[in-house]
Amino acid sequence: MRVLLIEDERRLAENVATALRDGPGFAVDCAEDGLMGLDLADNQCYDLIVLDLMLPKMDGLALLKKIRSNGDRTSVLILTAKGEPNSIVELLNAGADDYLSKPFDLGELIARAKALIRRGKGVADPVLRLADLELNTVEQTVHRSGKPVELSPMEYRILEYLIHRPRVIVSKRELLEHLYDYNWEHHSNVIEAHVSNLRRKLDAASQQPSIETLRGRGYRMVVDRQESQ
Repeated sequence: MRVLLIEDERRLAENVATALRDGPGFAVDCAEDGLMGLDLADNQCYDLIVLDLMLPKMDGLALLKKIRSNGDRTSVLILTAKGEPNSIVELLNAGADDYLSKPFDLGELIARAKALIRRGKGVADPVLRLADLELNTVEQTVHRSGKPVELSPMEYRILEYLIHRPRVIVSKRELLEHLYDYNWEHHSNVIEAHVSNLRRKLDAASQQPSIETLRGRGYRMVVDRQESQ
């Protein structure tokens, strides 16, 4: 999943970005002021925006109202030092999905981020299932036909992204944009290898194919005939 973090406190931004990258394995783009954050939000596709309120150039509330007025429905998690009830009500009315008051625990931030992303994709259960494939987003474990499948962190991230989009053809570019930050170009020659390894590991646990490659178009999870009916 890909996250936009808009935070001007450099040390806090570094700590949050590291936690999101090292924990759930998100790709994280960072903006240090409101205008830069707005530009990234307008021109990139994200699964979650983590937004500080006290920002230079454009404050967080104004930015939130702007992206919502632009029709952007990306889930937004607000980081705020304000605890007044009227401020929280104002944030929620402006389109915030959740908030955390500073100082906060990084583990709680990760848990809320993952919950917002699942909710944004219409998935309440942390366990994702497709045919005989089961992916636990909390434990980050994968089973196929009841057998555990050991995946590398990148293989897991690819599978989680694809399983959120059953029957959808996901292009190589889309995968790259969501698995890496905006400097993803130098990773483009390895995505085929990751998908190939992922497919091999999944197919070793079942006689049914798992991921199909549509030449020149991208990748798609295979849904068996019984599941698709």
